[in-house]
Amino acid sequence: MNHPRLLPKLLLAICLLPVLVSACTASNPAVSAPVAPIEANTPPLHEAVATVNGREITRNELNRSKKILLAGQPGLQIPPYLVKEFDKQALDQLISAELLFQAGQKLEVRDLDQKTDAKLAQIKSGFPDQERYLQELKNINMNEEMLRDYTRRDLVIANFVASKIAAGLSVSEAEITKYYQDNPDKFLQEEKVRVSHILIGVDAKSDTGAKKTAREKTDRLHGELAAGADFAKLAAEHSTCPSGKEFGDLGYFGRGKMVPSFEQAAFALKPGELSGIVETQFGYHILKLTDRIKGEKVSLANARPKLETFLLAQKTNAAINDFVGQARKSAKIDLLPK
Repeated sequence: MNHPRLLPKLLLAICLLPVLVSACTASNPAVSAPVAPIEANTPPLHEAVATVNGREITRNELNRSKKILLAGQPGLQIPPYLVKEFDKQALDQLISAELLFQAGQKLEVRDLDQKTDAKLAQIKSGFPDQERYLQELKNINMNEEMLRDYTRRDLVIANFVASKIAAGLSVSEAEITKYYQDNPDKFLQEEKVRVSHILIGVDAKSDTGAKKTAREKTDRLHGELAAGADFAKLAAEHSTCPSGKEFGDLGYFGRGKMVPSFEQAAFALKPGELSGIVETQFGYHILKLTDRIKGEKVSLANARPKLETFLLAQKTNAAINDFVGQARKSAKIDLLPK
């Protein structure tokens, strides 16, 4: 029933580091405590906060990096006593990215312009329209030219990591088997259901008349469904939930994700079965179960592809850490006062 915000999507698309790098190049542990907003009234955005071998990192880049770090945890904010530590973590990540980029510039990236265009097109496709895309760029003090530059940087870094850091890495069958046997709890697949629903919304504080009207409409729709009406069609036409645009489909979810009465009704259904009328604080629901995934341990055979990818990512992250650590020793890095 919730929909992702677009800003984190854009931020993650231009996160300055390849996906494998983002979790491992910072020298400090992640900060995740929610309380107060990041500092306001900062100095000019174009002001340099650090230099790496003569290349400036600006406050604008630092602010954007902080938003990127928070993007994976929407709604979280940093308490005042951790702001300096959080700033340091974000700046460390930018310095690591710059060191990787400078090393990557020594390698040729074939068809870099075409790859940049393709990546930009992919980013744009994640937005409903050009206006929203440009607005989100503006929200992070960026324009299309800057986005193109960051996209090129990401591709240069990714090429360097793939060519010089990850190229010789591999994962053996023995390593895969050992991790699987040593971590049985990580391979327990929770039971999930896929549900479509029709919601006739009514506020819990509404008067008796409004509730009665909503209930009567839900009863009527339930009768039509029981008589063979198309669920998706009625959901699209009548549901007041945003999922109505998806013909009522809520996708897969496990226990503890929905309000109790809704969850209880969903997990009690068999595939293809229609529920009775379920009341929640949002109104009246009619549920239809479209699929169920049983809770069970994932076999080694089924886990192997993702497990191999995961273990290879761990090795790559460690190798990137080693490279960045060595590069810092010979680099000229100046941290500038605020």
